[in-house]
Amino acid sequence: MKSIAALPQGTVSHEALLYLFGDEAVSIKHHKLISDVFLSTANGETEYSVIPIENTIEGSVSLHIDWLINEVNLPMQAEWIFPSIQNLIGHPQEFRDREGNKDYSRMVKILSHPVAMAQCLQFVREHAPWAELESVGSTSEAVEIVKNNPGKGWAAIGTALGAATHGLEIVDRQITDHNNNYTRFVLVGPRKLELSRKSSGDKTSILVTLPEDFPGALHQVLSAFAWRRLNLSRIESRPTKKKLGTYYFYIDVLEPIESVLLPAALEEIKALGCQVRILGSYPTYTYKEEKAEVQ
Repeated sequence: MKSIAALPQGTVSHEALLYLFGDEAVSIKHHKLISDVFLSTANGETEYSVIPIENTIEGSVSLHIDWLINEVNLPMQAEWIFPSIQNLIGHPQEFRDREGNKDYSRMVKILSHPVAMAQCLQFVREHAPWAELESVGSTSEAVEIVKNNPGKGWAAIGTALGAATHGLEIVDRQITDHNNNYTRFVLVGPRKLELSRKSSGDKTSILVTLPEDFPGALHQVLSAFAWRRLNLSRIESRPTKKKLGTYYFYIDVLEPIESVLLPAALEEIKALGCQVRILGSYPTYTYKEEKAEVQ
């Protein structure tokens, strides 16, 4: 049975983990902080960690990427996309009038993780613009706080699994601002992962550091991929944290490291004087495609 570290029970990370492994039994160790999720695997307490690194609405989760780059040496072993469906959760009787209709006039505070909160701001502005917004460590923690404070007019933004976990009800379903709200997760750990489900492709993530005082270096790096017709799905700069104005370039290549052309491209980039670090070469799993297969 695989041991896996993840954010608290009832979060989107927890839902995504259950989806990836399907019927396969896993041992899950939940942590309140993402740093503890990383360290659980880095210290050998678990085999893998579930890390959200990108969202349709909010973009990159910079803190988590920086941890992968600067704090731990844990290769990416799988990537999958999972819908982030947020709901308004609380004690329903607090938000209904005498006829049983929804009435948010008594809503005082809304709690959630800041990323989840940002995904639902249109709903908040429309239904309770006066409510205080409080950020907490996870959506599951927000639900737990609301559960323990009945009668105060508090509500949480969180998952259906989070509501079920803490015994609260969903007051309003699917309150995210956009229907296509997906989160990209990676599973990191020291060993390759074997899954029974079919992947939708392969990807290799690399980190490139350009040499200083080399005009046009980034252009030449990209040319090494372009003339070989290697498709890049992402390129992002991150500060090296060593010197002001110096950056890493995080690049996703839609090829496995075992392919014929990718190793040659990396050697060409190194010949330019660039430093290249492979963050992982792994299968990818796409939620929409697999959902269609089930139907």
